[in-house]
Amino acid sequence: MIELVKPALEHLPSYKAALERGWSPDNVRLLDATREQLAAIEKDPATFLGDLDDSDGKGPPITLPDGSTVPRLPGFRRWIWDGEVAGSIGLRWQYGTAALPSHVLGHIGYAVVPWKRGRGYATEALRLMLVEARAVGLPFVEITCKPHNVPSQKVVLANGGRLVGRFFEDAAYGGAESLRYRIDL
Repeated sequence: MIELVKPALEHLPSYKAALERGWSPDNVRLLDATREQLAAIEKDPATFLGDLDDSDGKGPPITLPDGSTVPRLPGFRRWIWDGEVAGSIGLRWQYGTAALPSHVLGHIGYAVVPWKRGRGYATEALRLMLVEARAVGLPFVEITCKPHNVPSQKVVLANGGRLVGRFFEDAAYGGAESLRYRIDL
């Protein structure tokens, strides 16, 4: 049984341990993001945690994989919890519209620690996050994944997703082909 927990000091040692084992909550920036998060935790744990919950989008700019920066969107992150951190899932949006800027690959992104994959954690975490997406007023969410990422495709389909198209990611992400799924809320 898993739940989504708001990142908090009580859960931080488990989250930090997952990072130290080489896991990254960022499926694009991978170990660069892991190193940045470990440094941020070391510098100021409370600020690190606060930055993970920014429903007003007032935090610092986001660094894209090509090094460019863009304004932060409203959003928040929850940790997938089964007694310890099993992964991370985030929701981002723009107020007043379901549309996202081209540099944003989807409303929801998730990553499960490798040692807990294949147990249905991502499927359940996405189901729980869809409740949160409804609560912020989104009529649907879009989730993207690479054509070869069959496990992620299965997670989205299990939650009512439908493939709405193939596209090429923004140049900041390298322009790779990706799949866009939509889940109506």
